[in-house]
Amino acid sequence: MQRTERLDAILEQVGSAGRVDVAALAERLGVSGATVRRDLQALSRSQLLVRTHGGAVSQAAEDEVPAQVKAVLRQPEKRRIARAAAALVGEGAVVGLTGGSTTLELARVLRERRGLTVVTNSIDVASELAGRPGIRLVMIGGIVRRSRELVGPAAETMLANYHLDLAFIGVDGLSAEGCTTYDEMEATTDAAFLAQARRRLVVADSSKIGRVTFARISPLSGLTDLVTDRGAAPEALEPVRQAGVAVIAV
Repeated sequence: MQRTERLDAILEQVGSAGRVDVAALAERLGVSGATVRRDLQALSRSQLLVRTHGGAVSQAAEDEVPAQVKAVLRQPEKRRIARAAAALVGEGAVVGLTGGSTTLELARVLRERRGLTVVTNSIDVASELAGRPGIRLVMIGGIVRRSRELVGPAAETMLANYHLDLAFIGVDGLSAEGCTTYDEMEATTDAAFLAQARRRLVVADSSKIGRVTFARISPLSGLTDLVTDRGAAPEALEPVRQAGVAVIAV
């Protein structure tokens, strides 16, 4: 296993479990305890976790993987997904983008385009696109979450005034149960993006496929497309395809 793969695995473990143990990680990753300690120290210096005696803990107080951790996980996959998603955006389109590390990568691809209108509730996406000469940017208001997304009734009321050609949403899980996230207010606001869109797309790397988290955004019947990477297990994608969702794996 390469070092970048180890770091991804450590961050995913600390994000989901809240803490990790050096001995358990060494056994799981097939490396020495000294190697794990060096990896933990590097992640601690980057403020992605907190070192403890014998291991490390997440900086988050809840089950959701912190945004700064998500931003460095599976970057090559997210960039491929972003390029494939951007290819679906036609000239002059009105595009909805929710928050998330994959939608942020999509915003970075779209920022050089011209003639687009982008509607977003993500502070990070808005920061990426603000001032770009070819982008008309509409920022949705609401309650600011730790993920730097604006959610809640005010956001949903504002979204009801817009018609979107495409809505791209980031999720924490996608399964036969539909697409899900950790926060119920975020789920409701994401659903409002989908409700206003002609084409409704999930952009998610393969680690999210087959996973179910706390709050449902939409059943599979409410989606038109999934853009993911080729690491997704075929059996996890089968119910998605059976529901009529077009799957693009890159």
